[in-house]
Amino acid sequence: MSVLTIDVGTSVIKSVVFDDQGREIALSRVATEVLRPRPGWAEQDMDAVWDGVVSTVRGALSGLGPDAGPVWLVSLTAQGDGCWLVDGRGRPTGPAVLWSDGRAGGLLRRWESEGVLAEAYRRNGSLTCGGMPNAVLGWLAEHDPERLERSASALTAAGWLFLKLTGVTAVDESDASAPFLDHATGDYDPRVLELFGLTWARRLLPRVLGEHERIAEITARTAGELGLPAGLPVAMAPYDIAATARGAGVVEPGQACGILGTTLCTEIVTRHVDTAGEPCGVTIAYGGRERVLRAFPTLSGTEVLDWAARTLGVEGPAALGKLAFGTGGADGPGAGPGAGGLAFLPYLSPAGERAPFLDPRARGVFWGLSLEHTPAHLARAVFEGLSLVVRDCLYASRSEVRELRLCGGGSASDDWCRLLADVTGVPTARSTDTELGAKGAFLTGLVLTGAEGSMRDAVAKYVHIRAGWEPDPGRSAFYDELHASFLTWRDAARSLGWSSAAPHAPRTRRETAHV
Repeated sequence: MSVLTIDVGTSVIKSVVFDDQGREIALSRVATEVLRPRPGWAEQDMDAVWDGVVSTVRGALSGLGPDAGPVWLVSLTAQGDGCWLVDGRGRPTGPAVLWSDGRAGGLLRRWESEGVLAEAYRRNGSLTCGGMPNAVLGWLAEHDPERLERSASALTAAGWLFLKLTGVTAVDESDASAPFLDHATGDYDPRVLELFGLTWARRLLPRVLGEHERIAEITARTAGELGLPAGLPVAMAPYDIAATARGAGVVEPGQACGILGTTLCTEIVTRHVDTAGEPCGVTIAYGGRERVLRAFPTLSGTEVLDWAARTLGVEGPAALGKLAFGTGGADGPGAGPGAGGLAFLPYLSPAGERAPFLDPRARGVFWGLSLEHTPAHLARAVFEGLSLVVRDCLYASRSEVRELRLCGGGSASDDWCRLLADVTGVPTARSTDTELGAKGAFLTGLVLTGAEGSMRDAVAKYVHIRAGWEPDPGRSAFYDELHASFLTWRDAARSLGWSSAAPHAPRTRRETAHV
């Protein structure tokens, strides 16, 4: 017997089949396209996303050996936030607006100045960013009300996938958490809708599924399209960052997960919603009323490494790591800790930053650059800057953290995993699995169907660690001081408006005609 999992990411769609021992036995993936029709926009064609799902499911099934056994369960996860609008027949009314979209920056600044963002955070522990459903719906109400009139439901990527698979229009609690969920009731908070001026949007919000409602049967039509038996149960797992935390085995308070991917997402399991302190990050329903996940998904992640590799003329992040660290580990013979006095603020997303602080104007800065610095120093500073962001997020969680489990493409670098242990002062570890979002969907499906009694039991049985790193006391002390300086430099950059005051180049007539 085997379990088919589907993981719809921002840049890649994956279908993974696990055997009854929790081992990956088939994998199919396809790249997706992020559409950027205007500066700051990020969209996807919803039908193209579904076509990618069909392709990968069929590819994974075709890769199964004769001993795999039949698929008895489908479980799914997907990218979070964004707004995937459909009409009454379940058809898209336009492209999906993604979590990384920045078009609502002006609206966000208005809500911030009016105190709306802070007040909403005090209710549910989630700070709105530009790609969340409330921001997108608010922007559409001002700029494209006709599309809203044609729409019947504002889904997430996972909701779109669940609708296509089962015909059920709904949302998982994790996806509903930011910004509308009342964590005490598990339903939408009317006061939060009111705060954002979105009471009118209640008709678009799908039903929030409870812990034991996230199973439905695949439709006969979709089963035929995918090459699956009709009537299979389909489980809706938490959205990708929460599913990944489960796949890494992070389910108990004090455990944390660091996703080193498109988003540099640091997540910490806690028992209660904490709305004190400076508003930052999001709070995700994670285990009924007993667990929440404090998550800090940045807008800049491993794309920063891609940018640095291109800029420095090396072939990708792995080569960038060799340039930064050499072959001797975290302290040489690359550039060495501190990168020769060079520091980097890694806020390169055109949409600014959202964790552990919110500022649509945030931009990257090299601090202390001189003629003495080499490409190795720049590469090292980039890795250290990203690592200091992870430390910053752990600190912002206001939680005691005893372990940081790493995953995502960046976790393939032993040097970066070791550096993160030194920078955060927390032991880091990496599991044997490679597809952690899919593994989290697998575990969730087992628990929702009753095949496993609890998530704790499922993790103990199916999640295994293959490597770990302890922080070096001397280097950790060094990075304590560097982190304090990092925060000072960041405050200075914010006070100066992040970037120069040079005006943008004037648009041509043709460019202006498309605005």
